[in-house]
Amino acid sequence: MADFRKKKLMYVFSVFFDVNRSGTIEKKDFEIAIEKICRTRGWAEGSAEQQKTRNTLLQVWEGLQQRADANKDGQVSETEWVQMWEDFAKSGDSVLEWQSRYRDFMFQHVDSSGDGTIDLDEFISVYTSYGISEDECRKAYSKFTNNQSVQVTPQVFEKLWREFFSSTDPEAPGNFIFGKTSFD
Repeated sequence: MADFRKKKLMYVFSVFFDVNRSGTIEKKDFEIAIEKICRTRGWAEGSAEQQKTRNTLLQVWEGLQQRADANKDGQVSETEWVQMWEDFAKSGDSVLEWQSRYRDFMFQHVDSSGDGTIDLDEFISVYTSYGISEDECRKAYSKFTNNQSVQVTPQVFEKLWREFFSSTDPEAPGNFIFGKTSFD
């Protein structure tokens, strides 16, 4: 696997999946993420939004664990994570259900207005909550929207998503959908 691609994958692993920074992805990471997302959005425990978020992310965890947890220890290691995405890149158009579910969840999470597009303010609001600077978010958004000339719809986001996880081209627009502009 190209070093650049591995760095991108490890960035997503550590920022968006290994929430408790244990070095592995486990169910607890998803439970913490659910709490954080719901708290950030102001969704009360037991609300429809909280339940939907919980159900979706726990389904993502189950799918991820089934596919990537090769040694069946209840955790996805960095090695297992990278191997799963290597298999994804080689599979052509074969996207696993959990991957589609997570991609769609992230689109909806960022599209906080629910208007079917991701705008700059929404992007900044969500990604700064993950510790990414506002300036970095602005630069990343500009890169994957070609200076805001591309409207980010679910279809565009799907293309960018695939590009992020499979491209080895450092200039591919999809590389920037997680708010980062370099992976050095």
